[in-house]
Amino acid sequence: MRGFIHKPVMLREVLECLAVRPGGRWVDGTCGGGGHSAAILEATSPDGFLWACDRDGDAIEAATERLGSHAGRWELKRMNFSALDQWLGRGKADGVLLDLGVSSYQLDSASRGFSFQADGPLDMRMDVRGGMTAAELVNGWGVGELARIFRELGGEPEAGRMARAIEAERRVRPFTGTGQLAACIERVSPRRGRRAHPATRCFQAIRMVVNGEIESLAAGLGAAWRVLRRGGRLVVITFHSGEDRMVREFMRTEAREYDMPPGQPDVPELRIPRAARARLVSRKAIQPGEAEQLENPRARSAQLRVAEKLED
Repeated sequence: MRGFIHKPVMLREVLECLAVRPGGRWVDGTCGGGGHSAAILEATSPDGFLWACDRDGDAIEAATERLGSHAGRWELKRMNFSALDQWLGRGKADGVLLDLGVSSYQLDSASRGFSFQADGPLDMRMDVRGGMTAAELVNGWGVGELARIFRELGGEPEAGRMARAIEAERRVRPFTGTGQLAACIERVSPRRGRRAHPATRCFQAIRMVVNGEIESLAAGLGAAWRVLRRGGRLVVITFHSGEDRMVREFMRTEAREYDMPPGQPDVPELRIPRAARARLVSRKAIQPGEAEQLENPRARSAQLRVAEKLED
């Protein structure tokens, strides 16, 4: 698809952490325009195979074009990665990649409503075939609910003031465009020379709710883990501290040598010994190098974590 530019983040690190090789079976659960997918196929030539999926129809169209030269070595499906195991079954893959967040194409396309850089409809859906739009959320949710998501998902310190300002304006004129919402938030919290626009955190929170990103990740981590065979690796790139925390805790839980009774605190007296189910390939999150951050500012907040599965 023309215009769908996908600059893959931490491409070298992804290939190294997946330990790609010819003949393997790989999964890209968030293929976007196919940047990571194409690199995986090139690195696993001539007989590596890739399953890839994405919720965004534009991404699927772009990835189909980009992967065309690798005919017969990939299968592409429009779906949420949270259902990977339902699609592929258990123990099929040598590696699974999840690159979370939104693509540059989505951010730069005013018609998608993800960004306030250019005015567009308040949509923000990754899958435009159905579901709640950003306009429906902003115009329909209560002040308390808006403040909560701005604070919890966006880390916005002025969440309450911004939510109240939104309520006051929508009584007069419902929100329909990204520019209108950004201007409302900026009146409450003027930019005053700050590099980031004051609406950035609120837009992030709204997008995450509209697309059920936290719920998808919670289900998707388990689904991706089940798709892996023994020795396979799960690689996840996050751009949000809450998502990174979820990934970190999931991998650490799989890597520890005990279980806890449901609902109980993690105290030594209650631990139930078991063999570790994972090995943390890197104890700390891997971040983009300085050169990549300078070349691609949107990569600055990226964090990559990787774990290797130890059991079938």
